Amino acid sequence: MSLTSDTTPLLCVRDLRVRFPRRGGGWFDAVRGVSFDLERGTTLGLVGESGSGKTTTGRAALRLIEASGGDVTLGGMDVLGARGEALRRLRRRAQIVFQDPGGSMNPRQRVWQIVSEPLLVQGVARRRAERRRRAGELLERCGMGADALDRRPHEFSGGQRQRIVIARALALEPELVVCDEPTSALDVSVQAQILNLLRDLQHERGLAYLFISHDMGVVRHMCDRIAVMKDGAIVEQGEATRIVEAPEEAYTKRLLASVPRLRPGA
Repeated sequence: MSLTSDTTPLLCVRDLRVRFPRRGGGWFDAVRGVSFDLERGTTLGLVGESGSGKTTTGRAALRLIEASGGDVTLGGMDVLGARGEALRRLRRRAQIVFQDPGGSMNPRQRVWQIVSEPLLVQGVARRRAERRRRAGELLERCGMGADALDRRPHEFSGGQRQRIVIARALALEPELVVCDEPTSALDVSVQAQILNLLRDLQHERGLAYLFISHDMGVVRHMCDRIAVMKDGAIVEQGEATRIVEAPEEAYTKRLLASVPRLRPGA
């Protein structure tokens, strides 16, 4: 690996802007001049209330929606300007885990097809037997047994479906995974299991996470750094411990106040 790739952040976002047209004319600025860095093997939390722009930021950084302006680089590659084969290569380096695992899976497919679909799309493994084998390995690592391979998504609980989606996200061995509220729809006990799985996978594979959440408790548990978003802009960011124990912005203090167990010294 080159010196540049070792010493620069994996994901660099500068002055990212996203605008959506309003009904009746005009524009809505969903993301306004957002900038941050995400180091390799670390987790940055994007936290804020519903409508703050955090999910739009994550999706724009992966080109799942088009940005209106700014610069995004992943491992030195221009994300917003990538086309054709360059964009295809970027897709292999970054994946996403959505809030609703059921909604991100084809209900007609069997689990092994869902997990191995990225391998087929990217041309990594075209033979059925190879894709099935790889799917089995990924599912096993994510805590699912071999009996899951030929079943369909509706046969599983929410936590199990999220494990399947995580397995799919790992299929192409990405460097970056955007986790968009990955546990918000789960029971507390299941939530803890999924968070522990994500942390274990990060340590094993050197993954970087952009972790999107409205829950300061979860963010504190998962993240090395935190960026607090409000009305499409980052109002405060820094080391997780500093943000939690000594927030500077009134908005950050209100978010923390909504989670009593995060009071300093708790």
